[in-house]
Amino acid sequence: MKLRQLHYIHEVAKRGLNVTAAADALFTSQPGVSKQIRLLEDELGVEVFIRNGKHLSEITPAGQRILEYAERVLQDVANIENVAEEFRHSDRGDLSIATTHTQARYALPTVIERFRRQYPQVRLHLHQGSPPQIAKLAANGETDFAIATEAMEHFEELVMLPCYHWNRCVLVRPDHPLAKLSRRITLEDIGQHPIVTYTFGFTGRSKLDQAFAAHGLRPDVVLTAVDADVIKTYVRLGLGIGIVADLAYDEQADKDLVALPAAHLFEMSTTHIGFRRALFLRAYMYDFIHLFAPHLSREIVDKVAAIPEHESRMSEARRLISELSVI
Repeated sequence: MKLRQLHYIHEVAKRGLNVTAAADALFTSQPGVSKQIRLLEDELGVEVFIRNGKHLSEITPAGQRILEYAERVLQDVANIENVAEEFRHSDRGDLSIATTHTQARYALPTVIERFRRQYPQVRLHLHQGSPPQIAKLAANGETDFAIATEAMEHFEELVMLPCYHWNRCVLVRPDHPLAKLSRRITLEDIGQHPIVTYTFGFTGRSKLDQAFAAHGLRPDVVLTAVDADVIKTYVRLGLGIGIVADLAYDEQADKDLVALPAAHLFEMSTTHIGFRRALFLRAYMYDFIHLFAPHLSREIVDKVAAIPEHESRMSEARRLISELSVI
């Protein structure tokens, strides 16, 4: 059995049994991948994949178990390489982060700037996507960290650590009736106007929907987007009022808009950073976590990561959440 063969079956499974796509990702040929998979199956005496003609159509029960162990082996190999690199060059390497547009645009720039000054030889890679895509990238080992507000808890292999609480604000043009109110806005006030806000599943959108539903209101959401800057553009055009994360409002860049506080209307949301429990964290990874969430020391990170059961880790994360303050 060769390590390369485990790489091949793992990549084929990850690529939806598309051998050509797996070969491209591995920078090798499709016939070479197919041959090595056959050799591995011959050696083991069981099939990993069910074939339909020349194509792979399904993973066998034995293949499912084999792939589980292959993934562990490949993670251990990656960790061995990381350990060696940590002792050879502790201040250089790669750090890949999967996150949403809101985090990449508003929460991460100052953190990354400080991190780069501290670790100029660490190459950073940002991957943007939806919260489920982000969590899956980290769970599959394709990125080191996932940073998002929603969907992270569904991946049991991830260690989830709360970073900060946040809430929302309502954005209107200065000539909008809500901008002239002398009192705090209500959900009923908001419900009287068309709304531009986040796509469902992004940036705490579920909390917004829950708040309206709890009051028996059906908001008139006329446009959704994953990008707060896009939402602000359409508010400026008069399409509706905007509901965005409060950290997405910049007093200087958005001085042509009025931000109305809305934290009293919606339940706060919590942004988390997640990583695979099996991941060997290098020193600069601990430092990145601490820069992004100063309350997360190396000791706390290790303490949570050492908890084997998913529910127990979530319970500890909830305890940490209760100690956070709203930014």
